[in-house]
Amino acid sequence: MSRAVSKRSSWPRWARRGLMENIATAIIAIGFLMLFQPFALALYTYSFITMLAGTVMFIIVSKFPE
Repeated sequence: MSRAVSKRSSWPRWARRGLMENIATAIIAIGFLMLFQPFALALYTYSFITMLAGTVMFIIVSKFPE
């Protein structure tokens, strides 16, 4: 007789996938806005690094439990 067991994650609530994916998406969006703003060259300069960091974070976080 097989029984469906609900396996709860022991990870802290703040480290679960949903919240962290939203934060990574926000970081990518900030990098995108930094890229397309016409005011500060420093923001334009660091936009690629910001988007890259958000993308790497998203890839890592996508392996986290729900």
